[in-house]
Order: sequence, then C-alpha cells, then structure tokens
Amino acid sequence: MKAYTCDNYGAAETLQLQEVEQPRPKADELLIHLHATSLNSWDWDKLRGHVLTRFEGLRAPADRILGGDVAGIVTAIGDDVKNFAIGDRVFGDLSQSGWGAFAEYTTGKAHHFAKMPDNISFAEAATIPQAGLLALQALRTADVQPCMHVLINGGGSGTGMFAIQLAKYYGATVHAVDNAEKQEAMTIFGADHVYDYKQVNFTRLSQKFDIVIELVAQRSPAQCLRSLKSRGKYIVVGGKPLNLLRLFLAGRKTREDGKIVKILMWENNPEDMLTLAEMVRDKKIRCFIEEVFPFEKLKSAVDAQANYLAKGKHVVHMLPENAENSTTQA
Repeated sequence: MKAYTCDNYGAAETLQLQEVEQPRPKADELLIHLHATSLNSWDWDKLRGHVLTRFEGLRAPADRILGGDVAGIVTAIGDDVKNFAIGDRVFGDLSQSGWGAFAEYTTGKAHHFAKMPDNISFAEAATIPQAGLLALQALRTADVQPCMHVLINGGGSGTGMFAIQLAKYYGATVHAVDNAEKQEAMTIFGADHVYDYKQVNFTRLSQKFDIVIELVAQRSPAQCLRSLKSRGKYIVVGGKPLNLLRLFLAGRKTREDGKIVKILMWENNPEDMLTLAEMVRDKKIRCFIEEVFPFEKLKSAVDAQANYLAKGKHVVHMLPENAENSTTQA
C-alpha cells in the first residue's frame, strides 16, 4: 500500500510517499481502507517536533505514519471484534491507536470507531473525530445554557467552527475571536459577534462572559479571569505548553467569585462522534471544509495547516470523488 512516512522532524517535505506493508489488525482492531482524513494542529506539531511530542521520540516521530482522523470502510476485523463487520462505513480517531491516517490502509482499536450514519460523506465524517469532539466536550464541561454569553477564542479553526455552531444550537449568544480573514465565515456559521484578535483584546472588553472556550491559550491566568462574569468558566482546550501549565495551576485555586479555570480532559468517545455525525446528517450543524486535497497532494494539505490560518478543516481524499459516491450509494 502507499503511505506517507516520516523518519525525521521537519516541514511537509519530510514526508515521503512510499510503498509499505499493509498492516494486519490485532484481535481488538479494525483494518480500514481509508477514503478521507482531515488535518489537525497535532499533525503539524508531531511532524515539526513540538516540545510535547519529543517525549515520544527525541529525534523523529515515534510513529512513522502520522494522521489521526479517519473515515473509510472496514476490510478486516480482529478475532475479538463483535460490533463491526467487513463493509461497514466507519470513522474515528487514531491518536490513541498509533496514528496512521496518512495511508491507504490503517488499523485502529475498534472501540475508538463509530459507524457512519447514512447520507453523510466520508469527507464530512473525517472532520469530526478530533475537532468536533473537542468542541462538544468543551461545551459540555462548561455546561452551556440558553441565553449565556459564550466566547470562543480561535473560532475560525476546525474546532472553533464546530464550537460556534454547537453553542448556538444550545441557545447561547456566541462571540468568536480570530483573524480578520475568518470574520465572515464565523458569522455565516452562527457567531453573533466577531472580533479580530489583532485589533481587539477580548479580555479588556466591557462585555464579560459566562463561558470562554480557549483554543489558543496565549494569555496569563489573570487576563483570562478578567474576561469572565462572576461564576464564569474558562475552559482551556489548546495553547502553548507554558501557558497551559500556568492555567492548570490557576485552575487549582478556589476563588470567592466562583470563577473556574479548567483544562479540558478530552475523551476519545465514539458515542460523541456519532452524536455529531447525526447532527450533520440532520442539518443541525455543518462541517466547514475549506479545501479538499487528493492523496497525492497531502503535503500541500500539511503546508496549508502549518500557518494555523486555515478556515475550518482541510480534508485529504484517498479516492477520486466518483469512487466515494459509488461506495456511498452501495
């Protein structure tokens, strides 16, 4: 099979398209013929050797084949797998199964996958596992309620676009922060108020928030807390490691005004993936796919992810579009 391998940290050109042996599923795994994968910030971080990834591999990624989000068809199952069958359309997250989505075939733990609902595409399904779950679980952790004011910092990202729509679905007034190029998209996807972070420091706004979903933590705990109403919640999903540590320590303190800072404890949960996929199927939310790349252009997709300027999600199709359509209709 063809796969992009990585034997050194570096930029997208470090990835090499090679013929490698097709993996075999272990007893608790599925073998999946990939139809689509989507890019996440972790793909770039692992490729570049982000400080946290170096704990896994000092001079090169611990996993030669990167990529986490998967949508495809089951072609083999392990002896202990009970809830899936060959031919099932599935989607899931490989980040706890050794990665491996930058390939024509991959294996993953069966309990990390869900069956795709009818009438959603492989491309749509591939956007959900990481970005969608982070958004859903962050808002659930915050216990968002109707009429709350919710701010999403990094609202134009893949996770941010899901978070905007979900917060709106739950009845909140949504404020979204990102660069100027993403303002229109954030508005289209449901944000009531949008801010260009280069022009506006949301922690200094007169408007205070019941909930802040922080996707790109760059500020001090004091600044973060300043943006909250009394008893407000600051849910941290992503950011620079040092800032995450500071916010984690800040979250351990008890405050008289009841403000809470909490680092999201993400869970690879197929039930949550299915919930989101059904919402997509029922047109309650949409997957914002900015661009689709063929498998042969995967390096270009990684490059596009590198500057963190992508609006929504970038998807890589493993098969020509007509091949997906024929499989979907089968």
